[in-house]
Amino acid sequence: MPPYLAMKTDSVSEAAQALMQSDLRELGVAARKLANHAMALDGGLGLGFLGSIFKWLAFFAAVYLLILDRTNWKTNMLTGLLIPYIFFTLPGVLFNLVRGEIGCWIAFIAVILRLFFPQHFRDYLEMPAALILLTVVAPSLIADTFRNDFVGVGICLVIGCYLLQEHIRASGGFKEAFSKANGVCNTVGIVLLFIYPVWALVTMIL
Repeated sequence: MPPYLAMKTDSVSEAAQALMQSDLRELGVAARKLANHAMALDGGLGLGFLGSIFKWLAFFAAVYLLILDRTNWKTNMLTGLLIPYIFFTLPGVLFNLVRGEIGCWIAFIAVILRLFFPQHFRDYLEMPAALILLTVVAPSLIADTFRNDFVGVGICLVIGCYLLQEHIRASGGFKEAFSKANGVCNTVGIVLLFIYPVWALVTMIL
């Protein structure tokens, strides 16, 4: 390799590493501020109540991002991971409703449409149908135990970390992710996907 190419490659690598370190520092500062505010708020609410709020917010954020992905969000991220995330954060009332007779009928109709009437089965229905099927056919060990255990929270944390780092990388950095007018809502939604499992793990440990 010619010397000038090696120097150019090294400089690009160093710049990327410096940018990543800067993003990690800013993310750490933001996480500490969030933790301080959350602890201050928790003084009158309780860990469990605040955790349930984060869970609802994460659920709505995942649904919002899934809808956005099916419409006009141009991204190369593996947004299919939102399906298991929604599965693990689906509120108990909705989960029991979908897992019951209503969910079975919806899944049955979705399969019939997909097999025999594919022209009526739109692309934007694939993800919701996958969520319904996953909820209906999930074994009891996953549906009744893992959803409320370290396993489910750990899976949500991995998904949240992946989507957050991919979104920050695609935006060009942590600051840029919050400075672009058309991407702030996406960033806030993905940050909520990360916050809930972190808070849930802290609650479980404490």
